Order: sequence, then C-alpha cells, then structure tokens
Amino acid sequence: MKKKKGPRIAQTLLTFLVVIVFAFPFVWMLLASFKTQSQILSTGQMFIFKPTFHNYVSVFKEYDFIRFIWNSFLVAAGSTLLSLILGLPAAYAIARHHLQKLGLLILVARIIPGITFLIPWFILFSKIHLVDTYTALILSHMLVGLPFIIWIMISFFEALPTEIEESGLIDGCTHHQVFLRIILPISGPGVITASLLSFIFSWNNFMFSVILAGDKTKTLPIAVFNFMSYSEINWGALMAAACIITLPVLIIALVSQRYVVSGLSAGAVKG
Repeated sequence: MKKKKGPRIAQTLLTFLVVIVFAFPFVWMLLASFKTQSQILSTGQMFIFKPTFHNYVSVFKEYDFIRFIWNSFLVAAGSTLLSLILGLPAAYAIARHHLQKLGLLILVARIIPGITFLIPWFILFSKIHLVDTYTALILSHMLVGLPFIIWIMISFFEALPTEIEESGLIDGCTHHQVFLRIILPISGPGVITASLLSFIFSWNNFMFSVILAGDKTKTLPIAVFNFMSYSEINWGALMAAACIITLPVLIIALVSQRYVVSGLSAGAVKG
C-alpha cells in the first residue's frame, strides 16, 4: 500500500501544479477586471484589494461591446452552420466511398497556415466590394472550420456499421433519407463536437477579422484594440473585455464537455 501511495501522491501534486500553471493567467485576468489601473500595477494588491465594477460598466457603456458580441456570434454561428451543411455530406461521402485523394486534399487545406490566404482573400473581397461585410468574415472563417468539421466527421462516420444503412435501404429509404433520418441522428455526439470546436475557433479568430472586418462588422478580438493607445493601455477595461470574450467559450466547454469527449472517443474507435 505504501508503495502505491507514493506514485499517487506524486501524480496528485503534478496535476495540482499543472492546474495552477494553466489556471493562474485566467485567475489573474479575472481579478484584474475588478481592479483600478493603480491596483493592477501594484504588486502588493494582487489578491487583497477593494473590487470595483467600473471596468465592466465602461466596457458596455463607453465601448458599445454589445454590438461586438453580436458580430462575433453572428459570424461564428453563420460559419459553423454553413460548414456543417457542406461538411457533413462531404465527410459521409468520403467515409463511405473511400475517397482518399479528396480526403488528402482537404487535409492539405487544413494544414496550410491561414495567413497564406489573407492577401488573396482581401484582394478578392475588395474587387467584389465585400470587405467589412458578414459574408466575407463567414466565408473566411469557413476556410478553417469546414476542413476541421470534415476531418472530425470522417472518422466518426467510418466507425458506424454499414448494416444500419442497409437496413434503412431495405425498409424503402433512399440514400438521402438514410443519411438525414438515420445517420445524422445517431451521429449526434460527433456533430456536436465538430460544431462546438468550429464555433470556438471562429469566436476567437483574430487573423481574418483584423484584415476583413471594419467598423460595421468588428468582432470581439478586434474590439480589444479599443483599450490600447499610443500613450497607455487601459488594463482594467482590457481584462474585463477579455473575461467577457472568454466567458461564453468557458460555459460552452463546461456544459458540453461530456459530448465532446464521447464524440472524439467514438470517432477514434471503429465499430
């Protein structure tokens, strides 16, 4: 028993250390969002200080953060929905018909850094007058979200036994009906996993938005620049804005973690 206790204690301490290392930046950000500028810069008031809600009031009242939240939600939801509409049938076709070359092409598109597409995207959208529109942002976010969804769902569809589809065809269903009425309902964990991860990517995306977004379509990661100027950085408002950006993703992760785990594990094992 004593021999077994040693490794367990070491594992517990190591886990605790890892949690502290990864959680500390978020805890510091959360505490700083309730501090004044002088309190943030003071090392003696890291944990003990008089909290204030002025930073959150300033974020919503002075910087119109509601509009930025709506822009981010609209772009993330739109790109995720369109990626699902296009990606689910594509992943199913690749999985069932063993289209390795098409799958490899999608993998290459997924591996290529998104920054390589920035200049072509900007030139194209400038020519057709789509810069500073939701359409440009949604399409650019799909550049990463669509291959991501396809690659998650390929392994998930491959894990489903073909007997399920054959039974549906025998009962009189067409191939489209089998996909819509049988395959998609039992693929719920995989679809939820792919859509959540795609949504989170789009919600946090900075690179495409900084080039293609304007005053009308500015998203949350770009709106953070409002708290930075040449002379100073408004750390309190910046930390409050960062907490607002992080909160929806954190809630989604906590609520849906069991679906994500089951979806990824189900797609990793072929039945």
